[in-house]
Amino acid sequence: MNNLLTAERVSNDISDNYVFQRSLLAYYTAANHISNRVLEIGTGTGYGITIVAPKAKSFITIDKNEPSIEILQQAKLIGNTEFRKASVPPLPFADNTFDFVISFQVIEHIPDDKKLIQEVKRVLRPGGKFIVTTPNKKMSLTRNPWHIREYTAEEGNTLLKQAFSSVESLGVFGNEKIMEYYQKNKERVENITRWDILNLQYHLPRQILQIPYDILNRMNRNKLHKQNSKLTESIRMEDYYIGPVNDQCFDLFYIAEK
Repeated sequence: MNNLLTAERVSNDISDNYVFQRSLLAYYTAANHISNRVLEIGTGTGYGITIVAPKAKSFITIDKNEPSIEILQQAKLIGNTEFRKASVPPLPFADNTFDFVISFQVIEHIPDDKKLIQEVKRVLRPGGKFIVTTPNKKMSLTRNPWHIREYTAEEGNTLLKQAFSSVESLGVFGNEKIMEYYQKNKERVENITRWDILNLQYHLPRQILQIPYDILNRMNRNKLHKQNSKLTESIRMEDYYIGPVNDQCFDLFYIAEK
């Protein structure tokens, strides 16, 4: 299955709105920090380009998949943006090239996460910063077989401190509207996983589970939208906020400095 068709690639499809608006917050927050030469690891569907690129002197975004026509058109219109196809690590850039590296919801997919952060450190200039998000394992409702691993706040902080001189640990939280959606989602997921009486989701190889998980995930998002269309469609980026990390955040949000 092409990853671009999976629920792992967040889009602005209305059934993804709960996740999409949270992802927007990461990009807008990063846009308030970045300047000069910026690298993004993980273009995805490209919705972050128009948010981040205008704040940079030059912006390079890389992804393991070929870019869509829309992504290439966005890059051309902005003018300072370049797309490169690359699987990471390593990073195909010289030492001390970038002032900022951003990467959202990617590191959990990388087999060698330690090598990735060492590569990020290498391509950053002294004083450069790595802005990264990843799901908070404590808030995951089930195993996600597309993820090689997930992190607690402490695990993510420990990983980054192996390479960076300072790490600011934050979290992405939601208001009452977000928590209402989360609870409805949790109930539906529990209704599905109750049939897994042998707990196979945690014992089978993750590659076997990826397509069934993705089908069920998409069906679940569509069903939640159908049953709660007003709630799903009303969610906005402003319903999320970033604050000091704890176990109740949806995503871990780190700013690490070289």
